[in-house]
Amino acid sequence: MINLQPSRDVFITCAVTGSGDTTGRSDKIPITPQQIADSCIGAAHAGAAVVHIHVRDTKTGTPARDPALYAEVVNFIRESKVDMVLNLTSGMGGDMVFGSAEDPLALNEKETDMVGATERLEHVTNILPEICTIDCGSMNFGQGDYVMTNTTSVLKEMTKQVQALGVKPEIEVFDTGHLQFAIWLKEQGLIDDPVMIQLCMGIPWGAPDDLHTFLAMTSNVPKDWTFSAFSISRNQLPYVALAVLAGGNIRVGLEDNIYLKRGVLATNEELVEKAVQTAQGMGCTIMGPQDVRDKMKLVKRWG
Repeated sequence: MINLQPSRDVFITCAVTGSGDTTGRSDKIPITPQQIADSCIGAAHAGAAVVHIHVRDTKTGTPARDPALYAEVVNFIRESKVDMVLNLTSGMGGDMVFGSAEDPLALNEKETDMVGATERLEHVTNILPEICTIDCGSMNFGQGDYVMTNTTSVLKEMTKQVQALGVKPEIEVFDTGHLQFAIWLKEQGLIDDPVMIQLCMGIPWGAPDDLHTFLAMTSNVPKDWTFSAFSISRNQLPYVALAVLAGGNIRVGLEDNIYLKRGVLATNEELVEKAVQTAQGMGCTIMGPQDVRDKMKLVKRWG
């Protein structure tokens, strides 16, 4: 049974571009560092306290892992003087694309991108954002032969390095076992209080976004942890209300959903505005960046 928790302080994260194959379906997806930074700034003005950042190849729009691109995005944001909490992905570098069903070890070398923990965190080490994400497990991801690959040893090393940097890990939980693994990492002393996690619902083939599964996830989140939750596509905006009711915080953005409503392409700013309207209509107060830093004990290293 859900313990309804409206009328409280909540924060909004905007995941501005992601690494999905969305650039061919929407011309609103930011691609270049300037476009990504501008989208972060627009989301912040609309009410997002946190911006979650991936980067893309500037010519093709495909996902990239180049630390120089991250540096460009962050420099543009810092030059704008608009305050926001920076949350950089560290999910890139864990992409395994196997060969055919009959020859799986003939890897698709063009699409496979597997590197060590230190290289996956190079941009985090250089920039020192307040937050970086840790994808807390492996899973089949959509169709075909792609596997999001995060071994126990890699995740332990990544959390160890992030802890030493003084950057807060946001643990990305795509399924119930990922949550249990996050609890184990905390028990190993690799995640400092206060713990911050993101429940990623409705992603094939992770935890479905039905209410029973969502309640199973939220009921197992330790009571002293702070969680956000989202779903993808048409269920992104309904999950704004559901996350609030469950006692969590909000994530929206073009990484997870490109539509404002049926047939109408969205911008990040518009999705954040919708989230603000929903949360405020439920009696919530929208937290600003400094509120989030104070709550989560985040270290801001830029003026």
